This record gives sequence, C-alpha cells and structure tokens, in this order.
Amino acid sequence: MDKWRARILVLALVFAAVLGWLAVNMYRTVSHPNTLPEAAVLTLARGDNVRAVAQKLLQLDLLSQPEHFVWWVKLHGDSRRLQAGDYLIQPGQTLMQLMDDMVAGRVQQFAVTLVEGWNFRQVMQMINQNPELQHTLRMLDQAAIMQALGHAGEHPEGRFFPDTYHVSKQEKDIVLLQRAYARMSDTLETLWQARAPDLPYKNPYQALIMASIIEKETAVGDERPLIAGVFVNRLRMGMRLQTDPTVIYGIGEKYDGNIRFRDLRTDTPYNTYTRNGLPPTPIAMPGVAAIKAALHPAATDYLYFVAHSDGSGRHVFSRTLEQHEKMVDLHQRKR
Repeated sequence: MDKWRARILVLALVFAAVLGWLAVNMYRTVSHPNTLPEAAVLTLARGDNVRAVAQKLLQLDLLSQPEHFVWWVKLHGDSRRLQAGDYLIQPGQTLMQLMDDMVAGRVQQFAVTLVEGWNFRQVMQMINQNPELQHTLRMLDQAAIMQALGHAGEHPEGRFFPDTYHVSKQEKDIVLLQRAYARMSDTLETLWQARAPDLPYKNPYQALIMASIIEKETAVGDERPLIAGVFVNRLRMGMRLQTDPTVIYGIGEKYDGNIRFRDLRTDTPYNTYTRNGLPPTPIAMPGVAAIKAALHPAATDYLYFVAHSDGSGRHVFSRTLEQHEKMVDLHQRKR
C-alpha cells in the first residue's frame, strides 16, 4: 500500500507539474505584448470559432503555440462569446487584450464627418462615396430617405447634427443618419428651452432655419450673435432678410459660384429679397454656435452688414441704409 501511495503521489505531482507548465505557457502566450511594427487588422467572420481565430493569428505571426491560445480561451468560457467584425491590433497589444475586445465587440471604427454648413445634397454625396458604409439609401430621393428614417413628410435640410461620428465597417448609412438626426433634435430642444425671451420664432424649427442662415453668413465666431441680431431686428420690423445664402440655396445645383443681380430678382421660395420672413426650410446644417446665436442674438440696432474687403471673412455693420451704402462702396463696389 505504501508503494502504491508513493506512486500515486508521484503521478499526482507529475500531473500537477504538467498542468502548471501548461498554465504558465498559456498565460505567457496570451499576456506577452506583440512585436508588430504597425497596427494590423483581424477579421472575425460570422461562424468563426476559436480555432479559426488561432489560425488567423498564426498567419499574422502573432501566435507560435495555437493550442495554448485555444485552451486559454476555452478555459475562460469565451469561445462562444466572440463577436464578428474587424478588430484593430495595435503594436504591443496582448492576445488577452484582443480577446477582451472580441468578446465586448469593440470592432475597428472609422470616422465619418458631417461638416457644419453642408446641405443635405452634400451630406448624401459624402455618404454615398464612403466605402466603409453599407449603402441602403443610394437610390432613394430625399422624401424616401426621410420616410425610411421614420420622419415622412419632413424636409431633410438642417435636420442632421454636424459632427464626427465613429462607425464600424459596413454599418448601414441609415444608422448614421438616425444618430445625426437624434443629435440635432436633442440639441435643438435643449437649447430652445434656454432661449432668450421675446424672439420672433414660432417654434424651434424656425430657430433652426435662422441658425442655418447664420451658419452660411459667417464663419467668424464672435460675429454670429451680431448677424443674428441684424436678422432678428429685421424680422421684428417686417423688413426682408435680403441674405444671399438663401438665394444661392434657391438656385440649387445651377449655382456657378457667382450671384448676379438677376438672381436677386428671380423669385423662389428661398429668395429673401423677394419674399418676407424666413425661408420655408433651413438651407444647411448649423453647428451649436450658430444655433446658440439664433437663440441669443446680440442686442443691437444694426440693420445691415457687408463683407469686409480685407479677406478676413469679417463684416462691417451699419445702422442706417446711408451708412451701409458707404460701406458697400468702400468694401465692395469700388473694388
């Protein structure tokens, strides 16, 4: 009996030593930082199991002992929790960290930027040309796109928040637009609740229209409240806004970069030289600064402004038509 006990003890010790050796090697396999010279991408397809992952890591020279990796994943119960997608492997990253990403679904993401001041046509051109997105809206017109988004009957202009969005590869374009629509709706509602009193807007949508005009009129931050103040003064007095960006929007794709006197006299729903009040819809995507300016215009008695001749993008503001005409002569006509 003593001999059998001794043999069993020896076998148990050998077995424990082997398990210990395997455990140490498995841990080394998954905890050792990789030596990649630059980032690499591992694509996990739907249906790929842990052995398929091991083979892909082997092909990327990130694994020398596939079985150690497979057993580590299985022992941790992660083999059935891997999520499909493209995973970015950074230099120095461990396989343990990669597995955490694959279980959590932290797939590689791409930046898609909707630029302040873009109109909806420009937004869709960018989206349709982006190879990282899955295109489901490419063949639809604006009305059909809004219906697909669940907002049938709404005009798309100005409804989407300009920002940089991070999307996974082959994310549907409609998902991106849904996110941007929700951001704009939430932002506009929040800022509307904190608006200045006695503004000449009937609802948040009219404030959005005004913000889009401000966005197109100036890129100079400290001028936006002044521009808003001029337009608010005009609305209160019943004066026409007479702003070129709305005319240009009304011209549409025929606009060649030059606005002519005949354009100012050609009536369209967006010609604020021929029509009173705000245009029927926004003319672009306004950013937060433009929305805030529309809702908090400067208290001023200015009624006119003209672009400064120094090329800075700034404007010269006037209280009377006589002053304005002099500034137009100085900065525009005589040049």
